[in-house]
Amino acid sequence: MGVLTEEIQRFVREQRLGYVATVSEDGSPNVSPKGSLTVLDENNLVFADIESPHTVLNLTQNPRTEINVVDPLSRRGYRFRGKATVLHTGTTYWKVLEMYRSEGADIRRLRSVVLVEVDRVAPLVSPVYVLDLDEEEIRALWQEYYAKSRTRTVLDLVPPRDF
Repeated sequence: MGVLTEEIQRFVREQRLGYVATVSEDGSPNVSPKGSLTVLDENNLVFADIESPHTVLNLTQNPRTEINVVDPLSRRGYRFRGKATVLHTGTTYWKVLEMYRSEGADIRRLRSVVLVEVDRVAPLVSPVYVLDLDEEEIRALWQEYYAKSRTRTVLDLVPPRDF
């Protein structure tokens, strides 16, 4: 059995946006959002290199990565750690291209495919849960926050009863 359970796979496919962390040659950290992130199988995540020259270069030099996928309303998600391989050809490369094509993607824009063999998965949970709110209440707070005004701050999310 792989590290990516059915529940985790469904979550990644629904969210689709992952934040990929890499390290530059000089040791500086980099985080890049990848909207093409998806699940290949129970052990591997993949994303497309559409305009990702720095991410790909960093992973070529140091293949270790962490990817965070978070539901922005529930403030829950997963951290995935693993080793990346940049693919330009081969069976897996063509399989991933076909997967993207079947979803309606214009694969002509892809420069490469990045395969991440996941060796560790950990839950990612926002500190907002220390307020003893359940997921529905947290979703409602964020939906209210987004609906009311862009002038509000994150502090407006804290219910008054907690002061």
